[in-house]
Amino acid sequence: MMPFFAIAGFAHCHAQRRPRGVAFVLVMWVIAMLSILLGSFALIARTESMQSRHLFDTTTARYAAEAGINLAVYGLSKSDPTQKWVADGRPYSIVFDGVELEISLTDDSGKIDINAADPVALKSLFVGAGVEEAKAEELADAIQDWRDPDDQTGLHGAEQGDYRAAGLPYSPRNAPFETLSEIQQVFGMDYSIYSKIEPAITMFSGRSTPSAAYAPMEAMMAIPGMTPDLARQLIQERQQLAPGMLNQGGSGLLLPDGSPLMADGGGLTYSVKSRAKLPNGAGTVLDATIRMGGMNSAGRPFVVLRWRDGENA
Repeated sequence: MMPFFAIAGFAHCHAQRRPRGVAFVLVMWVIAMLSILLGSFALIARTESMQSRHLFDTTTARYAAEAGINLAVYGLSKSDPTQKWVADGRPYSIVFDGVELEISLTDDSGKIDINAADPVALKSLFVGAGVEEAKAEELADAIQDWRDPDDQTGLHGAEQGDYRAAGLPYSPRNAPFETLSEIQQVFGMDYSIYSKIEPAITMFSGRSTPSAAYAPMEAMMAIPGMTPDLARQLIQERQQLAPGMLNQGGSGLLLPDGSPLMADGGGLTYSVKSRAKLPNGAGTVLDATIRMGGMNSAGRPFVVLRWRDGENA
């Protein structure tokens, strides 16, 4: 039988080891909690740093792209025709404060005015965008019915009764379009068609047909007899001409009907796309429509008619 003092000593040693074991577990638990907290703080700090960097890069690119819009205005305002920027879609590459800028301008006289274009130009626009001829005729006439002041339906058009029969909650404006995106409400139009014609349309030229000297690819296809290959060839050769050549009529470029491709004065409204790209790859694109002429109330020599930003570069 174990002596009493031995039993007492064993119990004393066991009582000492148990508090030490509990303390060890508590210490390990505290260390684990601190590790989790430190890891969380490090993750939060890294996330905030990345967010701050992204915000800084986005802001830098955005203002660099806005500087590109102003550089385009400066290029358009030059009096020397050999130095003046040509608004036929050709790109101008500039490094501004370490940011790469690619700026392109298009004179809106080269686009199709949805408030002034005749049915032939409208139909050609849609056919050039890949729309079947019958559907193109319907869309062209529906645009006419939307913007004319009467309620008489065109041959292939649509007026109030057609919109109601289709369950649409609106009717033709019977007045000129107020925005480009409004054309999406025209009977028979859908977004896929709109996205194809959007680069080629305007509300600011007042012309019934586009000027081939400035027309983008989509608007070139609205010129009678134009083919995609010829349109691409004309645009490529047009953009390689020195400034002022189209004004002199010596380009040697011919349209499908045999007439020379030459500038016919252009207008004062321009679509400007300014793409900014930072060295780390971040960037943005500004797409603006501006009207030149005189100083406005904000002290600028141009007025912004349309503005889109925040697009991916």
